[in-house]
Amino acid sequence: MSARIAPSVLSADLGRLGEQLAQAIDGGAEWIHVDVMDGHFVPNLSFGTPLIRALRRLTGHPLDVHLMVERPENYIAEYADAGANLFTFHPEATVHVQRHLAAVRERGMRAGLALNPGTPLSLIEEVMPDLDLVLVMSVNPGYGGQSYLPAATDKIRRLRALLDRHGSRATLEVDGGITPATIAEAWGAGADTFVAGTSVFGTADPAAAVRELVRRCAMRV
Repeated sequence: MSARIAPSVLSADLGRLGEQLAQAIDGGAEWIHVDVMDGHFVPNLSFGTPLIRALRRLTGHPLDVHLMVERPENYIAEYADAGANLFTFHPEATVHVQRHLAAVRERGMRAGLALNPGTPLSLIEEVMPDLDLVLVMSVNPGYGGQSYLPAATDKIRRLRALLDRHGSRATLEVDGGITPATIAEAWGAGADTFVAGTSVFGTADPAAAVRELVRRCAMRV
């Protein structure tokens, strides 16, 4: 299995979104990552359903939506209708986490939980059967272009062991500071999917950037 790259449109040039998206996909990007921020749960504002609909018209690739918002359950139906394929939220942002994971699946999306750097793995253990994806934040969320936090590597390693112990087939995704210099470390710790923003869309050649990220993981095998 090769590394799955999910370029984050947070770092894309929205005036050239279709062009840059096509380049990233040409390079082998398998998912498209969309960060949704409400200015409350994290100190920034970003995209909503209009962008999801626009992306759905541009590509048939899975849209991997990460909601950094309070009460994410209020948006499940809206994002499903807009064309999202994966719906990931933070357990601290709501109550009744299991109920909301089930609701995500009922709307035909894959359900995920995101773990901030200070969020313990124990928060997901009781809902392991309901998870299709676990997202490890290797930066504090809210802004693109941050540096990978070294402590994330051990967390990825412990999460991989936890998923394996439970027999879970959930995707282990990492987001934050993923570059050619950091991706192999996270891959070696057990991650399989990588969100990359600046290191893909901040380059002159997004296709080559995606291929280089995959190559760095292959070198680690």
